[in-house]
Amino acid sequence: MKRIGIVGTGSYVPEKVLTNYDLEKILDTSDEWIYTRTGIKERRVAAPDQAASDLAKIASERALEAAGMRPEEIELIIMATITPDTHCPAGANWLEAKLGAVNAVSMDVTAACSGFIFALSVAEQYLKNGVFKNALVVASEVMTRTVDWTDRTSCILWGDGAGAVVLKEVSDGSGILSIHIHTDGSNGDTLLLPGGGSKTTPISHESVDKKLHYLKMIEANQSFKVAVRKFAEACEEALNYNGVTLDQIKLIIPHQANLRILQGMAKQLGISMDKVFVNIDRYGNMSSATVPVALDEAVRKGLLQKGDLVLLTAFGGGLTWGSALIRW
Repeated sequence: MKRIGIVGTGSYVPEKVLTNYDLEKILDTSDEWIYTRTGIKERRVAAPDQAASDLAKIASERALEAAGMRPEEIELIIMATITPDTHCPAGANWLEAKLGAVNAVSMDVTAACSGFIFALSVAEQYLKNGVFKNALVVASEVMTRTVDWTDRTSCILWGDGAGAVVLKEVSDGSGILSIHIHTDGSNGDTLLLPGGGSKTTPISHESVDKKLHYLKMIEANQSFKVAVRKFAEACEEALNYNGVTLDQIKLIIPHQANLRILQGMAKQLGISMDKVFVNIDRYGNMSSATVPVALDEAVRKGLLQKGDLVLLTAFGGGLTWGSALIRW
């Protein structure tokens, strides 16, 4: 069986920083209130002329540089996003053109905050089956354009950014050991962007007035409990499948949803937070982009050495959740 590995990582976050103190000026909130409940101190906001593919382009170029590859060598581009430039064509199509990846096939994967894990799984299967020899997997989100800036309970959570990896067959013992993905469509309305789909089109004054085109979180407390459980279960599934114990894991890189969720996951797994990579304080929740951005940061900080085991895990709307165990 072919082993597929990550041979390059890259990430990009926009220059504009939106702090909790900035939000104090427009909302009935405070830095202490936000940080205590979420672990977030600041987040990044895309410039008015930046779309998801623009963020993805920079992250992808950095991943390609790390892999020693040119855009025209890429055969497959999978882009995870719930905020594509347009519904048609796909965000990946725009990215393909902007990169100059003239020989690539490109498509989007939509799995909310779990999108990167799902996109990684799709790309791995194509490469294992020999359909393509390499792939660029990128997650890019402009979440700040999906939020209601008068809703202090949800607008404080989200940020913009992109992360990317390049995949190839590897033969040095490294690579993806397994990926596990799950969905539960019966609870999909707990994180919902109701407007813009076939159910609520064409867009009307009524749909705008009802704020149907903003991201809505329903039953936040219940979602919190489910997220903690699913994060832990996804980790345990990957460990059990590969006969690996937590003490063998060098680093867990989870989706950065909420610091309290990550602490709850660590408690349920019985591990120290020292083993969990956290950057939510600086970027907020970038949906599908959080995992690849965190992975790239960990790589560039030298936190992962050859042979280390790294465990990626995510939970998001859909409901969706999953994990990937990788030997670096």
